[in-house]
Amino acid sequence: MRLLKEFLDRYPFQSVLLVLLLLVSGVVDGIGVSALLPALDLAMENAGGQASSPITEQFRQLFAAMGLTPTLALLLGTIVIAITFKNLLLFIAEVRIGYISASVTTQLRMHLLRAISATRWRYFIRQSAGELANAMATEAWRASTAFVYGLRLISMVVEGVIYTIVAMLASWQATLVCLGASAVILVGTQLFVRVSRVAGMQQTQWYRSLLGTLTDLLGAIKTFKAMGRENAAEEVLSHETRSLKRALKREVFGNAALEFIQEPLYMMILGVGIWVAIEWLHMAFSTVVFLAVILMRLLRQIGKVQKQYQRMAACESAYWAINGSIDEARAQAEEWTGTAPAHLDRAIELTDVSVAYDDSRVLHNVSIRIGARELVCLLGPSGAGKTTLVDLIVGLIAPESGELTLDGTPLADVDRLAWRRSIGYVSQDNTLLHDTIAYNVTLGDETISPAQIRKALDLAGAWPFVSQLENGIDEDVGERGARLSGGQRQRINVARAIVREPRLLILDEPTSALDSDASQAIIETIALLKGTMTIIVISHKDDFTTLADAVYRLDHGTVIERRIAGPN
Repeated sequence: MRLLKEFLDRYPFQSVLLVLLLLVSGVVDGIGVSALLPALDLAMENAGGQASSPITEQFRQLFAAMGLTPTLALLLGTIVIAITFKNLLLFIAEVRIGYISASVTTQLRMHLLRAISATRWRYFIRQSAGELANAMATEAWRASTAFVYGLRLISMVVEGVIYTIVAMLASWQATLVCLGASAVILVGTQLFVRVSRVAGMQQTQWYRSLLGTLTDLLGAIKTFKAMGRENAAEEVLSHETRSLKRALKREVFGNAALEFIQEPLYMMILGVGIWVAIEWLHMAFSTVVFLAVILMRLLRQIGKVQKQYQRMAACESAYWAINGSIDEARAQAEEWTGTAPAHLDRAIELTDVSVAYDDSRVLHNVSIRIGARELVCLLGPSGAGKTTLVDLIVGLIAPESGELTLDGTPLADVDRLAWRRSIGYVSQDNTLLHDTIAYNVTLGDETISPAQIRKALDLAGAWPFVSQLENGIDEDVGERGARLSGGQRQRINVARAIVREPRLLILDEPTSALDSDASQAIIETIALLKGTMTIIVISHKDDFTTLADAVYRLDHGTVIERRIAGPN
């Protein structure tokens, strides 16, 4: 029940409101059910039967206080009105539960997204995109489902308590017999609840593994198809899929087994209760009929409570899993307290900067200067430390030794968000979001006008082909930009980077995946942008050196060549 307590602690107002609604609906339902006994007694009296029961006498006194005479029609009408009002309250409660469930799902997703976005870069790059996607989708949904089951469990417990009170008024002896036998059944069938709980935990584990692997495979599906190896993808996923299938089957078995065994056992208890009422307690026939109805409701409610608890137990592992991910991410949050303005009027300077990952040194005593509005090339083979150098400048990582300054101010003292918002970044992976060209340029920023989008596309050399598309900037680019060529995708990426007119533009291997014509077009685009902003180009080729104001060649984490103000 730790999960239920967690929900009540996190959403106290909503939970109290729902409990009050459910309590009132339970009381109304109890009144409606209780009215059945005086109706039966009245019918028996009219037929010359037995004397009235205590509950009947209480109803007569209640009606007398209101100046009414209890008739069969009035009692039956009371039952109908009570059931209608009860269902209205339950409808309101169900709607509120649905709204709160949607809110829980959204909050969990947003908390995870914010926590992950705020983590240290070294932590972030170790995370599986598939596992994070699974947490955002599957785990958040299953967690909110557990919340719904928990609230409905409260609803059913409230109804069960009301039925117990009414049954006790009719016959406390028969009610205690039924409750005792029900407790024995609950303990005996708890095994099936544990089966569902374990199956739910296994599902959480295998969903994470499956979605992580699936994301990787979908990213490489073109390679698999090109080599006719689609079956290899199936083989990679087969272990996770089979394990998840087994976990789902276990949950189905646990749910079905509990459903199968409950009703016969509870009917047996009901039979014993009625036998006790007739043979031991010698109750009137109308009371026995009423007791049978109320005990049937009570036993079914106890069964529903256990089944609802079983469903909640099967989903609760997802709630703890996603909250565990959120807590872990928050513990890895970036620590940056700088508040200085983020200007780039003179230069970015790195002096004797060193960086190591684990026991491997990536940069060693690197010193470079990137002047404002200059175009600087960082050259070198893969693993030379070029991207790490840019990660330092962006502020994704911090140097272990040495100094990194922005216009003479240590970067650690600069407002991080303001600095990053002044940067345009083009990664070497030139994929796009599955949306329109306009959305890919603005990333959903509604403050950017169509005129600004066109200007950015024009500066990036993309407007000539965009203007020829049927829907222009509203054309859908397809999955990962598949409807565009590599050069076209890269120009859209450049437009995205410059649409906010950044102070610093970083291009990470902008031509590495392009043919010679597309590469030349990107070089010409960068030439047009030179002098309007500070530009850093990372490359393992010499394509941009003739444009550069400074060239730094790196190898094994050290600067092995510097060329300032001019070509070779």
